[in-house]
Amino acid sequence: MCGRLSQYTGIHDFVAVLSMPNAMVNSAGDLPLERYNAAPSQQLALLYQENDTLHADLVRWGWRPHWAKDRAPPINARVEKVAHGPFYRPIWPHRAITPINNWFEWVDEGGPKKQPYLIRRRDLAPIFCAAIGQFPTAGREPGEHDGFVIITADSQGGMIDIHDRRPVVLNPELAREWLDPATPPERAEQMVLHQGEPAEAFEWYKVDRAVGNVRNQGPELIRPITDPMP
Repeated sequence: MCGRLSQYTGIHDFVAVLSMPNAMVNSAGDLPLERYNAAPSQQLALLYQENDTLHADLVRWGWRPHWAKDRAPPINARVEKVAHGPFYRPIWPHRAITPINNWFEWVDEGGPKKQPYLIRRRDLAPIFCAAIGQFPTAGREPGEHDGFVIITADSQGGMIDIHDRRPVVLNPELAREWLDPATPPERAEQMVLHQGEPAEAFEWYKVDRAVGNVRNQGPELIRPITDPMP
């Protein structure tokens, strides 16, 4: 999974699809998020549950443990290792959902520049990416070491032609279970290993290369193109 995604609808639109009866503490705001071209290290809306309360906070995309200062904060964690490796052990218990509208991948099609593709659900529903992270629980203020990573798995089907990795996407029912602090870690691991949405749930199409510049924002970045510029 490459490091670019869209998160442009409002947090209430995402939560409505989750159908969670929980009370919500929302610090992400009530307006549309309008991030059509979100990149690593930016603050993105993240959902997590504390006791019976759902939280929506803006958290940095990317995290590393305090001792790993010799590398940039990863933005993704491989599902095959995330539950047991020492790197992510401190945050494996802290499950979250990154709600997005789509993500982008770049494909080498033999031209001078790679061609960006937008990937979204075929039914146009929100995409609930399984994530883990460090975020302001227990009423503490946000800290400089807060951040999250999106869990990724091997691509399947035709999606392999776009990229060899993809986010682990959970349907609303599984997303609610993933967020629930009462869900045992062993069950959570099995969910992300075996119950992510299949490639058939998604579609993809070419978009303008302007999405390659993170300074570009706006709905024109998510529109399909038929004849990309060389």
